[in-house]
Amino acid sequence: MASPAKGRFLSTAVALVLLLIGQRADAVPRPLKARAEQKKKAAVVAEQMNQMKKDGVDIVSNDRQSALLRSYELRKKKTRGILRKREKSLGSILFPGVSPEEYQNGEQIPVYVDLVESRKTQVPFEYYDLPSCAAPPKEKVKGYRKSLGNRLSGHTVRPGPFDLRAGEDTHCTAMCAVSIGGKKLKWMRQLVERQYRIHLQLDQLPVLMRSKELNYAVRGYPVGFKAPPSYTGLREDEYYLYNHLKFTISYLEDPSQFDGVRITGFDVHPVSFEHNLGEGGVDAIGNSVSTCNGDVDVVNDPSTYLALRAGPTGEDVQVLYSYEVRWENSEVQWADRWDVYLIGSPDDDIHYFAIVNSLMIVLFLMGAVATIMIRTLRKDIAGYNEMQTLEEAQEETGWKLVHGDVFRPPSTSPLVLSVTVGTGAQLATAFFLVLLCAILRLVNPMKKGQALTAILILYVLSGTVSGYVSSRIYKFCGSSDWKANTIATAVAFPGLLVGMFMILNIFLGIAGAATHAHFGTVLLMFLLWVCLSTPLVMIGSYFGFRAENIEVPTKAKQIARIVPEQPAYASMPWSALIGGILPFGSVCIELFFIMSALWLHQYFYMMGLLMIVLFILVSTCSMVSVVMCYLQLCGEDHRWWWKSFWNCATAGVYLFLYSLWFLSSKLDLVGTLPIAVYLTYMSMISIAFGMLCGSVGFLSCLAFCQRIYGAVKVD
Repeated sequence: MASPAKGRFLSTAVALVLLLIGQRADAVPRPLKARAEQKKKAAVVAEQMNQMKKDGVDIVSNDRQSALLRSYELRKKKTRGILRKREKSLGSILFPGVSPEEYQNGEQIPVYVDLVESRKTQVPFEYYDLPSCAAPPKEKVKGYRKSLGNRLSGHTVRPGPFDLRAGEDTHCTAMCAVSIGGKKLKWMRQLVERQYRIHLQLDQLPVLMRSKELNYAVRGYPVGFKAPPSYTGLREDEYYLYNHLKFTISYLEDPSQFDGVRITGFDVHPVSFEHNLGEGGVDAIGNSVSTCNGDVDVVNDPSTYLALRAGPTGEDVQVLYSYEVRWENSEVQWADRWDVYLIGSPDDDIHYFAIVNSLMIVLFLMGAVATIMIRTLRKDIAGYNEMQTLEEAQEETGWKLVHGDVFRPPSTSPLVLSVTVGTGAQLATAFFLVLLCAILRLVNPMKKGQALTAILILYVLSGTVSGYVSSRIYKFCGSSDWKANTIATAVAFPGLLVGMFMILNIFLGIAGAATHAHFGTVLLMFLLWVCLSTPLVMIGSYFGFRAENIEVPTKAKQIARIVPEQPAYASMPWSALIGGILPFGSVCIELFFIMSALWLHQYFYMMGLLMIVLFILVSTCSMVSVVMCYLQLCGEDHRWWWKSFWNCATAGVYLFLYSLWFLSSKLDLVGTLPIAVYLTYMSMISIAFGMLCGSVGFLSCLAFCQRIYGAVKVD
């Protein structure tokens, strides 16, 4: 019979268990209920947004409804992933840590001029290279540093010839008058024909042309426009210049939260207008131009267009530059002012589709490698180790037969092989460090000059990796000329890129492009190479040659084994072309976004996804090289050294072919120099990409051979 104390204990325990079960039962529906409510709210919001679209609400205006519609369309871009908290605005993603700036009424706000560039040429110019008003006195541009990357990319931000003051509307204001004739006139007509656009900045916002009626928004404004004969009544096309700018500046004002105003939009409407300069012409415009005052509405009208055409007797074109400013109160929040710049960019679902596509390739290769390593190799190794008699050993076939030749150093250019593998390892390290800095928000990819500087600096700092890897492979090949290896590693790849760049730079200088590197920039690159990169490579080589030689399980025989005839698919160059397809295919979708950012002036800021793509690329190269190396060894071909490199390095060939397709289908380049610029830079990128993939493939095959031959008993 149970005691009363024991009974009370049991009843209390049962009560506690029932209470916990009851609480658990009550808790189960709560997350489901919350999820259902969340789905219901999302459905209501989606219905509201669809109704707004049906009502004709555009997505580019600077009013509250358009801002809500933009925020809804861009909601997926505000997710930072599993390890990141969900951001509330795109501004906090694109420019982390940047706080809003308030301006007091009447305070002067500087407008900065940036590049004049075109998607049809990829050869930009500086704003003050155009026949425009003189530049104001040089002053320090806030938030801008003229780094090495900015110099190489041509981004030289300078103050513009505009006088804008917070909250003050300005009627037509004449800035200056210039005469355009001769070669300058011909050049300006060429800029108009090739669709060059001028880019300005106000409070770090790029100037924007947007149309509520056509529902579009585009950065910058064109230099001018071309009209066909049917429009002008002439026998040929006519070119017109935009010489009057109508600025609309949207601002947010909330005295309860902050003092002054915050700028939330910077729009421009360009006008081609032939002002009446009077008898004094260019030399006496003053501020009393009859067509530039509050009584005249400066609008685009065919009767007043300013044609870029010399006079009847060859007179220069007289151009008066003017502008007007209108301030407009807006309900758009400062944190949401960047939403309009990302409208029309590719949806993030495509990024995720690219990741899934690449992961499927990796999983397929993992299955193939697992089959080789777990089933086939285990069976082969067990069978080889059970062979005891000489007769059995003579009957063996497969990859064990080449155990006496598999670690024989390559007879063809071991120096070149070690240098290319070491350089590929350096590129992989630098790429990883750049992405890591971008994820940690140490580098902002939106600032292209800063990002390019980071790439160059981190590549140089990774020189120790190339020196170490190259020296160890070169030493393993039985070579001892460490000076030749060190110098080749430090000079070969950078020298190739610098040589290509300098040849291109000569033609850019002749064309007067903004991307032309001046002597100071070239000298800075040379000092960076000589004083930092080369010593780091030497340090890596020193430790590489001091380290012990790479251990291998079998020794090479004195006489090389004759390689039997191989099938066509297993011989060069066909095996290399087959092997490079999968590494390129694993990243080809992401390459489209990267190249669009490089050549179509789009934004790319998803560095976390790019890091995943890098790991997928490395995994794909590793597994492709292992599979093809195993098949090659089974065919009794022990010459895997160069083949393992080229089996993955040909991904660079496919990248260059892809760039040719991108040139023909997505770009509309005009002229020889723009095509030369594009092909030169894409050749550099393709070579670097191929060396990275080839290095991963070679190192993976080396580790694979060490592993499988170390598991076999060899007499």
